[in-house]
Formats: sequence, C-alpha cells, structure tokens
Amino acid sequence: MTAPAIHVSLGQVAATLALVAIAGLVSIWQHADLERDIAVATIRSLVQLTAIGYVINLIFKENSLIFVAALIVAMVLFGAITAQRRARRVPNAFWPLVVALALAGTTTLGLVVGLGVFKATARYLVPVGGMVIGNAMTAAAVALNRLGDEVAREAPRIEATLALGATASQAIRPILTRSLRSGMIPLIDSTKTTGLIFFPGTMVGMLLAGAAPVDAVRLQLILLYTLLGSVAIAALTAVLLAYRSFFTAAHQLRELPTAASRKRRGRGAR
Repeated sequence: MTAPAIHVSLGQVAATLALVAIAGLVSIWQHADLERDIAVATIRSLVQLTAIGYVINLIFKENSLIFVAALIVAMVLFGAITAQRRARRVPNAFWPLVVALALAGTTTLGLVVGLGVFKATARYLVPVGGMVIGNAMTAAAVALNRLGDEVAREAPRIEATLALGATASQAIRPILTRSLRSGMIPLIDSTKTTGLIFFPGTMVGMLLAGAAPVDAVRLQLILLYTLLGSVAIAALTAVLLAYRSFFTAAHQLRELPTAASRKRRGRGAR
C-alpha cells in the first residue's frame, strides 16, 4: 500500500532553520568566518527556489514547449556566468561554457525523449533539464578551472613542446585529458557509491512522496545514467573549445594574465 502524497507546510520549512542555526553556531565557535555566507546562502535559496517554484507552476499549467525552452535557455546562460567565475584563468570562457551547456542539455534531453524514456512535456523536461544543466555546469567549471591552472603551471613545457614543432593541440593534449578527468570524476565516484553510502535526492523525494521503492530506484538509475552522459558532453566540449583561447593562430602560447591583472579586471567589471 502506497503512502499519500507528501505535503510540506511553511511551518515545517521554518523549523529546519534550527539546523541552519547549528551551522552558524559551529562557524562562530570555531572562528570559521562562514556566518555571513551561511546567511546569504539561506536567504538566496529561499528567494530563488520560491521564485522558480512559481515559474515552474506556471509552465506546468501552460505545458508549452516554448516556455520550457525559454527556461532552459535561461538556465544555460546563468550556468555559464556562474561557471565562468570559477574558471578565471581561462580567457573568454563564457562562450565555450554556453556552447557546452547548451549542447549537453539539448543532446541529453533529445535522446531521452527520442528513446521514449520521458515524454516531451513540461513536467518531465523541466526538472530533468535543470538537473542536467546543473551537473553539466559543475563539470565544465571544474574542468576549465583545472585547465587554467595546469596551463599556467606548465607554460614552459608547453612552449618547449611548441618550439619542437608540435601543434597547439598536441602540446596541450595531456592537460586536456587531466582536465576532462577532473570534470567527470566527481559524478562517476558519486554514481559508484549510490545506494551504499548515500541515497540520491530524487530517490529520497520519491520515497517520501509515497512511490514504490522499485520505481524510485529505476527512476534514479535513469537520471544517474542521463547525468553521466551530459557531464561527459559538457566537460569535453568546454575543454576542447576553451583551450584554443590560450594560443594564437600561429600555434603560439599567448601571454597568460597575472593574478594582479585578473584582480584589476574584476574590479573594473564591478
């Protein structure tokens, strides 16, 4: 017998702020100086999730693929902006990130719909699209962050390799491989330990909502495999597009920006 659908009241949400208070007290006690970040994160999550809840409710009512596409485009753009901040050493990282997230999202959603895994309706595409783009953003950001750090550290080796006649892609190939691994490994490790060390959020949500455990497990497996594909597409696309900005058309390594110049650009942008 399945349990009735779960209903969460505002009072229950407010009660969990006690746990946020514990996090803040731990920070104060250990002088971690995270109280402000915890407060900002709590407020932003409340405002953002409440706002997106109303947006999703509207999209579900209209059930229009145009609205779904508009929401996914917004996710891609905001995801690229967020990931760009983590890849400060990669010049002009925004557009590679936009292409990587858009390609990961459209390819993954297109495949799961084409294979009959999900229906082409807002109720399926919105939550799955959000998960796909969110995980793709994290993977692409980690990969580009590693790419920027490695190029800065190994600039002498890259220049020496280029001087021996190698092309830009040949000189940077080992770094691309390591960057790709960095972007994909977190989700791969998470997939390995699913069901042994932790229960994923989708599975927990379905169980709380009264779904049969077998159905919850099967849906979680579908999502895990979908995310693996999207993460691979995003990380690969991001590094293959972004590495070109480190080189000139003549396969020469560009002068890398120093930390001081990056700070000046950051202050100018603000």
